[in-house]
Amino acid sequence: MTFQPDSSLEQDEVNDIVDQAIESNDVVLFMKGNELMPQCGYSQRALELIRQHRTDLETVDTLESLPEFREALSEHSGWETVPQTFVDGEFVGGSDVLAELDERGELEATLQSA
Repeated sequence: MTFQPDSSLEQDEVNDIVDQAIESNDVVLFMKGNELMPQCGYSQRALELIRQHRTDLETVDTLESLPEFREALSEHSGWETVPQTFVDGEFVGGSDVLAELDERGELEATLQSA
């Protein structure tokens, strides 16, 4: 997905994007921006942490419809903040949780469970 300033997706469409991304990918990161150009420090940090252990991940840029993505993601995770990481369909957390797992030496195992 690419950011287009005046575009917004319908809630049902965003719900479908989120559901499909979580179901179809071993590891998916919902982030602001994309892999080549993260648009916030937290998204960049989450991406860097994941890439230390995996190169095969899916990213979804939430900026096109941030309020709709927040609502759709909260249905899966209970969180409205972005970034959010899912592994094997299960919510893992944002950049802070990934950093904590990394500090405890648990991030690689969490990401490899996929």
